[in-house]
Amino acid sequence: MSTPARGGTAALAPRDQPPGSRERLFGIGVAAARAGVSERALRYYQQLGLITPSGRTPGGLRRYSQDDLARVARIRQLQTLLGLNLDEIAVVLRNEDRLAEIRLAYHRQLTSDADRRELLRESLTLQQDLRVTVEAKRSAIEGFLADLDARIARTRSLL
Repeated sequence: MSTPARGGTAALAPRDQPPGSRERLFGIGVAAARAGVSERALRYYQQLGLITPSGRTPGGLRRYSQDDLARVARIRQLQTLLGLNLDEIAVVLRNEDRLAEIRLAYHRQLTSDADRRELLRESLTLQQDLRVTVEAKRSAIEGFLADLDARIARTRSLL
């Protein structure tokens, strides 16, 4: 199989897929452009364990799937919307990944009622932890706004 040019697309079988299965994977340049980040950011996210490329070429070049790009979009959302730093994002993503695993385990036919209750308890704890993270950011924003409102009021009083 020939290797596409750096940043191109390829139909390679990504990790964790049956042999012969094909999904369109993107080189780092195309993936970065589609995700709206730099190639360096993608490499850094991988270095931090936030994302894992879905495949590699025989030469070792990274290949990204649509799911990988969706995860990058989630990282950017958590950065821009909530103002989370990358360490906080890592915790959120780990919790979200675990919640997805819990959902799958909960719906397995072999799961007992006791196991389901334990899964629900863990899910509740993870969701509460995520809420604490978001609440901390909200409180910080409210404090910033209160300070800004006070400065605006002082400036108006000087006028």
